[in-house]
Amino acid sequence: MTGAGTDHTKPSLSGGPAIILVRPQLAVNIGMCARAMANFGLSDLRLVSPREGWPRTGARRKGAYAAAAGAVHLLEKARVYDTTEAAVADLNFVFATTARERGQFKTILGPEKAMAQSFAGVSAGESHGIIFGPERTGLDNDDIALADAILTFPVNPAYASLNLAQAVLL
Repeated sequence: MTGAGTDHTKPSLSGGPAIILVRPQLAVNIGMCARAMANFGLSDLRLVSPREGWPRTGARRKGAYAAAAGAVHLLEKARVYDTTEAAVADLNFVFATTARERGQFKTILGPEKAMAQSFAGVSAGESHGIIFGPERTGLDNDDIALADAILTFPVNPAYASLNLAQAVLL
């Protein structure tokens, strides 16, 4: 199924930073993340230890593919890793997304500066990535320790919990 704004006669963008979903819990959220990636021409989806495995079958596969709404190609190309360390091993620079203070003495950037830095790096031939944590808990400190910098969004400090696909879309 494709959306009303889909036009296959136009060239499709691809590239950008890898999107790494760490221990995602719900197939439908993986599908929605793929759709968000397709909206902005991102093409490298990496999954770290999905809770229910991957590729999914049956109803879970159907839910993920329906939520992807035309971005099924990203689901079919998704690579699965056992650890976050393995998922980021080939990347030159990694951002970890979190809204919580972690005390890790890492550079903290908002989306405008982080994506300008990533665009410059990718344009120069580097491989960049952005890691997102599980829906219920977010990234743990060990995952964040693997990142070069923290990417955070300017949200309501009293309610900083974002849906996984919303975070990828931002």
